[in-house]
Amino acid sequence: MRYAFLVETYATERLKVLSVWSEFHDEDLPVRPHATDRRGRSVHEQMVHQCVSEDLWFRNMLGIDVGAPPLPKPETRLEFIRRYAEDSGKRLAALQSKNENWWEETVKFFDVQRSRAWVMVRRVAHTSHHRGQLMAMLRMLGRDIHSNYGPTADTGGLMANHAPTIYAYSDLDALLAGEEHGGAKTALPGARAKAVTERPE
Repeated sequence: MRYAFLVETYATERLKVLSVWSEFHDEDLPVRPHATDRRGRSVHEQMVHQCVSEDLWFRNMLGIDVGAPPLPKPETRLEFIRRYAEDSGKRLAALQSKNENWWEETVKFFDVQRSRAWVMVRRVAHTSHHRGQLMAMLRMLGRDIHSNYGPTADTGGLMANHAPTIYAYSDLDALLAGEEHGGAKTALPGARAKAVTERPE
């Protein structure tokens, strides 16, 4: 199917979101990029935004309703992980059932008309944008970061130095089981004295 790549991309993006969420600690939820500047969403608000925004886009633009409230009760880190894992799993199953005609149909995207394939590309970009903000916040908090797209400073540094890609968990089932028991992420080696940025000086 011509648009299988979009379904495959969504499948990996949902796992990337959950992996980043798993890197935070429970006490991190109220943290903002700058403590006195409320313009920057807190970790908690980023999770709310991801759940609500994705629910609205899928229901109103893509016509996929998972039949569940987008937010967990209570709004704890683990419950956000569970809620988003379940709902995004239902969305993935729905996307897997769609044919090329469905993807090419024009739908309303805010105040313009676009194909569902176009909308999905924008949805993935929107999610990636907010995930990047959260990864920057992890660094502000001094947290280690596993791979999301490739090596990080904590998995060995730069790709040019042949640093490995190391994911926090092997798959979604392992992530859910690990986080439900207090975390069981893959160990990180660190950079081992090698540069972790392109211009370290």
